[in-house]
Amino acid sequence: MVPLKDDNPIKITPYVTYGLIAVNLLVFLYELTLSPVELMTFFRTWAVVPEQLTQALQAPGGVTIFTVHEWFTLVSAQFMHAGFLHVGGNMLYLWIFGNNVEEELGHARFLFFYLICGVLATLAQWFFGMYSEVPSLGASGAIAGVMGAYIFRFPDVRILTIVPLGFLFLPLRIPAMFYLGIWFLQQAAYGLTSLNAPANIGMAEGGIAYWAHAGGFVFGALIGPLLGLLDNSTEPLSAED
Repeated sequence: MVPLKDDNPIKITPYVTYGLIAVNLLVFLYELTLSPVELMTFFRTWAVVPEQLTQALQAPGGVTIFTVHEWFTLVSAQFMHAGFLHVGGNMLYLWIFGNNVEEELGHARFLFFYLICGVLATLAQWFFGMYSEVPSLGASGAIAGVMGAYIFRFPDVRILTIVPLGFLFLPLRIPAMFYLGIWFLQQAAYGLTSLNAPANIGMAEGGIAYWAHAGGFVFGALIGPLLGLLDNSTEPLSAED
């Protein structure tokens, strides 16, 4: 199922959502200028390599340039992608769900919320593959946090979705609680299945960070209300009203 839009208009200009999309696209355009060797070096330097993060945590001597760099990759990795479908899919979800959560939280709190969800989502995936050498990258963990907040704030909002049925592609409006709920259950189920397989964190070699998706969703659902997501009792408007 592919979401196209939500029936949930906003009254603000979502500058942070637009800015995040712009930065992700600019970084991806930079990646396209790199040779395969340069691109892998870029990934291994600025994406999260679980084995390196584990070594940083275990390194003696406290805070060093090495440990600071590895912790910074928890943020920088959120703006890196491994292909057109990867960046395109993530930006589509951020475009649809980010603006409404930004309106509820405010610009500054939304940016903090987005980044912390991305960090915690990556740590959730790292926990299940601490010694993987595959770089972990992408905005999906942070966006999963946005989706986790969205489902609790706007459970009844309809999501215009393309549903494939054989050779047919039907446009349906599905309540957010069902669309996002099914998405979360899929990620959690795939994550449980992957426990019996070698961890393949990130997208660089075709792996999907299911625990980052599921973890980000849960963290978003928990952190959003703490930042005031549910304080505004005004019901969202519907394009059908």
